[in-house]
Amino acid sequence: MADISAMAQQFERAMESGDFTQLGNLIQQNATDDFVEEWPQSGERLRKAASMKMAESYPEMSGTQPKFSYRRMLGSGDIFVVEGTIDYGDGTPVSYVGIGELRDGKIAKMTEYFANPFEAPAWRADYVERMEPATA
Repeated sequence: MADISAMAQQFERAMESGDFTQLGNLIQQNATDDFVEEWPQSGERLRKAASMKMAESYPEMSGTQPKFSYRRMLGSGDIFVVEGTIDYGDGTPVSYVGIGELRDGKIAKMTEYFANPFEAPAWRADYVERMEPATA
């Protein structure tokens, strides 16, 4: 378990820095050979090699330099969840949740969800407490 704790600390430091290159390097080092990254909202799945190549070319291909703002990481056993926001360069804080699955002390799968902010409907006002929206 100590190795998993050390790995979690490395990832936490990289997420706090917002450095996508460092995150990609850590995934390369700590992912299983059959690692899979899934984005259910767009119906895309990336295998380990493709995930690494996309991370390397993302700024050039997309024309953006995303910045990750880390909120927290929770988990136990072989499951962990990461929360944060991503600013793709336009100041819009896209909410991020990643669900990670470990196998034999390595990351086997990441399922990631991205959501743009939206205005809450007025009809819900009587039911909810207002909180500060996510910021980039």
